[in-house]
Amino acid sequence: MIGVLQRVKKASVWIKGEEISKIGKGLLLFVGISRDDTEKDIEYIVKKVINLRIFSDENNNLNLSLLDIEGELLVVSQFTLLGDTKKGRRPSFSKAMPPDEAKVFYNKLVGEFKKSKLVVKEGVFQEMMEVKLINEGPVTILVDSKEKKFN
Repeated sequence: MIGVLQRVKKASVWIKGEEISKIGKGLLLFVGISRDDTEKDIEYIVKKVINLRIFSDENNNLNLSLLDIEGELLVVSQFTLLGDTKKGRRPSFSKAMPPDEAKVFYNKLVGEFKKSKLVVKEGVFQEMMEVKLINEGPVTILVDSKEKKFN
């Protein structure tokens, strides 16, 4: 599972000109689900995202997590994060989990985030979306569950 995590002042998802989801200060997570992802990958991504210290404290040091600031989270599925560009000019998405299975994993991921008691919003799986955001920093972090170390 691969995530692109962006610290935002606000973010929203629009479909066909209608705003369907929005958050204030917090994190926007674009997530790609891989063919070989398991429940362990969900667990890793959830713990990493909500506990990653990428918000500034009173001394302007990155010491606070999303939980610490009681921020909001917007989760958007994006299979293109698994695009392989090593060969040719068109990306291959063969590493991405098939849509029916990926939707189940995506829903489990969102469900686990919601257990954290944070405000969690989401995009719509397999929909063409416009994602609008005001990046803060900018702070953008890549999170890959294949690089996980479980403690």
